[in-house]
Amino acid sequence: MRWEFGRRSTNVEDRRGTGMSGPVVGGGIGAIILSVIVALLGGDPSVIWDQQQAPSDRPRTEAPQTQRSPASDRMADFVSVVLADTEDTWKSLFRQRGATYVEPKLVLFSGAVNSACGSARAAVGPFYCPRDQKLYIDLSFYQDLQNRYHAPGDFAQAYVIAHEVGHHVQNLMGISDKVQALQQRSDRVQANQLSVRLELQADCFAGIWANHANRSRHILEEGDIEEALNAASSIGDDRLQRQAKGYVVPEAFTHGSSAQRVHWFKRGIQSGDPAQCNTFAATTP
Repeated sequence: MRWEFGRRSTNVEDRRGTGMSGPVVGGGIGAIILSVIVALLGGDPSVIWDQQQAPSDRPRTEAPQTQRSPASDRMADFVSVVLADTEDTWKSLFRQRGATYVEPKLVLFSGAVNSACGSARAAVGPFYCPRDQKLYIDLSFYQDLQNRYHAPGDFAQAYVIAHEVGHHVQNLMGISDKVQALQQRSDRVQANQLSVRLELQADCFAGIWANHANRSRHILEEGDIEEALNAASSIGDDRLQRQAKGYVVPEAFTHGSSAQRVHWFKRGIQSGDPAQCNTFAATTP
């Protein structure tokens, strides 16, 4: 991926090495499912992020404190460039719709972090908090992406950021609020299906970014798309459940299968049209 000469975003908040106090969640899929259950009961799902929970279905490791090193600083620089590129893409797309794109902040942290959605460990993985419109990522996740999930490459890393930005786009468009309202009126299986469709749309939005970024700024190199597709496949619910339990429970999916995630990312990158990302209108996601 050609990124070194890209614009750097001014919306990166670097909290690496600052530490935090208070309880943290160790959740991943477990925290997400519990959040859905709380929402179904009419409660505030954010409380889940403020409490200690049992280990999640996703493989987890306790992330070490990220040291300030040339390698980690280079990765932070990379993240800043990718974020800036998503800003340029979505500003243009929102302008075409007669709307204004509000840029999200991206918080770099090490170990654990406080957000407006509560406190979380690095094991949760990268996440987006709609309450403060911020993305959160511990750079050690990229080591897991390469070593644990076997999805190396800088474009695979960029895909992860673009996916979380996709959730920000959903928030700005009001899609997230509509889904949460539907989940509160649904049973657990239906709520999980809505979560899957929301996540797959974020994958499609990540593909939209890749399409426009390459057309306008020629960021892609040979093998980049394959890296992103491999990452999408590697973190599908079916693959992660099989790794963790030895079997698959489709009714418990929250992010989509490997095949689904690849399909919707490809749809985004091939079309470049956000209107093609309506996962909620599809008969099957």
